[in-house]
Amino acid sequence: MISLAHAQQATGTAGGDYTGIIMMVAMFAVIYFLMIRPQQKKMKEHRAMVEALQKGDEVITQGGITGRITKVSEGYVSIDIAQVKEAPVEITVQRAAVTTVLPKGTLKSL
Repeated sequence: MISLAHAQQATGTAGGDYTGIIMMVAMFAVIYFLMIRPQQKKMKEHRAMVEALQKGDEVITQGGITGRITKVSEGYVSIDIAQVKEAPVEITVQRAAVTTVLPKGTLKSL
């Protein structure tokens, strides 16, 4: 009777150890290709866009403010968002807060 119990245990766990490891590796691969890799690509594109900002670009910030860049410094950009009595209204935001660069001529009111 003891020999039967040992035989059942030996055959039941031999394949189970490898199956669990293979499933964990497969789940990590799925998560990597569906979530981590696309996010890294998006971050790389945003970093390149932020580094390429220059005076005169028309942009949208994370807060939804649209305007034209008037000054560019190492970590910040000044954006002209409106004209009040022929004087520009400028705000200063971090470069990383710029989410989109619009095509030239999109903002005609500034």
